[in-house]
Amino acid sequence: MIINTELLKLRNWIDLNEIDKLGLSYNPHAIHILEKNLDKVIWWGLSYNPNAIHILEKNLDKVIWWGLSENPNTIRLIENNLSKIWWYNLSYNPNAVHLLEQNLDKVNWKALSLNPNAIHLLEQNLDKICWCNLSANSNAIHLLEQNLDKIYWSNLSLNPNAIHLLEQNLDKINWNGLSRNPSIFIYDYEKIKQVKKKINEEIINEVFSPERVMKYLKTHSNLENYMN
Repeated sequence: MIINTELLKLRNWIDLNEIDKLGLSYNPHAIHILEKNLDKVIWWGLSYNPNAIHILEKNLDKVIWWGLSENPNTIRLIENNLSKIWWYNLSYNPNAVHLLEQNLDKVNWKALSLNPNAIHLLEQNLDKICWCNLSANSNAIHLLEQNLDKIYWSNLSLNPNAIHLLEQNLDKINWNGLSRNPSIFIYDYEKIKQVKKKINEEIINEVFSPERVMKYLKTHSNLENYMN
């Protein structure tokens, strides 16, 4: 979702002077502040910032290319500066797969094993896969299912698409990792049903309150129209 950061402001209890400059340089919602405080920018943090492309384009001499190589929104800059690419970092970049395909000799396969858009390359090069990293790759479930003996269960416990494998192997779960996995939560349909029922009852009580019905009948005298 694209957010107009000009419409954002810091929460009133946050002191800008206490904000960490490096952390702010990474923050995609801080662009409007960073633009006005370039002297406070930490450029290697900003080089990772997906919303800072226009700032980076105007300050190429300050760009940290190993950070930029990993930034999914900087592909145009990367394509125009191939000699400055850090291929290890680029191998993580989900939007750089076309460049990686053209330069397989420069690919870092350990990093690529985490790249969700590089599954076809990994399928074609099974001997180069880092199974530790692949275990955390949300798009690699079919490969992991076919190679259960190669799974690193600590990383698989983090994988949001691996819940069915984890459920089948409870003794292998890393519970710290699983605790960070967003897929451990499911919709509570019974609770949703109860909430919906309560809302429906409130609507009905409001719409058909005696006061409202009487007011309608005084002006229209036709209850059937009111019901429709």
